[in-house]
Amino acid sequence: MNMSNLNQSLIPAIIQNINTKEVLMLGYMNNEAFNKTIEGPNVWFYSRSRQKLWEKGETSGNHLIVKNITTDCDKDTLLVQVEPIGPSCHKGEKSCFHESELKDLTWQNSDIFSDIFNIIEDRKKNPKEKSYVSSLLTKGNDHISQKVIEELCETIVEFNADNKERMIEETADLIFHIFALMSSKSINLDDIENEFNKRKKH
Repeated sequence: MNMSNLNQSLIPAIIQNINTKEVLMLGYMNNEAFNKTIEGPNVWFYSRSRQKLWEKGETSGNHLIVKNITTDCDKDTLLVQVEPIGPSCHKGEKSCFHESELKDLTWQNSDIFSDIFNIIEDRKKNPKEKSYVSSLLTKGNDHISQKVIEELCETIVEFNADNKERMIEETADLIFHIFALMSSKSINLDDIENEFNKRKKH
């Protein structure tokens, strides 16, 4: 299985009982957890709160025996089919999805950078009339480059003027146009993240 986007990021893994087809839990894997899960026999995750690898059942003994792993069409979510040894939920239930009361939910902020970049990518693949992004991308490299230079200059002007509010606005414009520049050359956010991760090692 080629999961190139696993290099430095996390991917959600839906855990399903291979026999009953019941969804047991949702966890996250980094590259190391994914490889350990592939090796088997048990499922491994990466804990976002503890910032460390963990094997499901390492303290409780309630392991998840890996039987099959597939990915969705976008290759950004895993479906891991397992044979559970004991309950999968830390509350003693066989599935983590046993709560019917839809109150006190834990809401997470969306990744706004990914959202914006995905909109730009969509406009590149599916141009829309009267869309600023579609117009920007169809005008070519010189136009996009000029817009980046313009936004950079405007950001520097506000920086030198010590105008924080305006600098935030101009920085957002600059990042947006850099995203368009990247998209025009088929560079994505993962490419930039991987480059930063390479630099962390030095």
